[in-house]
Amino acid sequence: MVDTLWQAQGLILLALGVAALAMELFCLVDALRYPEQAYAAAGKLTKTWWLVILGVATAVGFVTVSAVLGFGILGVVAAGVYLADVRPALRAISPRTNRRGGKAGGCGPYGSW
Repeated sequence: MVDTLWQAQGLILLALGVAALAMELFCLVDALRYPEQAYAAAGKLTKTWWLVILGVATAVGFVTVSAVLGFGILGVVAAGVYLADVRPALRAISPRTNRRGGKAGGCGPYGSW
């Protein structure tokens, strides 16, 4: 019974670690998409600094994928700050475009239908 509980906890922690690593990797790739000028216009740290921060966060997440609640929480916090503060500011400065070069979304004033 206790062994089953330990195995379940181990699987849950592994799933959380993989999810954290995916979030950190997403943030790193997303930070690469924006030009250096967008970071300055948004009043955030430079692109280089954010790439270093998120690169270290991704490396920490990779190393601690099975122990995300220990040292790995630092990578999650860095990615969370990027997602909550930096990414919305960057998207406001340079909104995403669709494949045809126009703004993403549909025909309506509030996005796609």
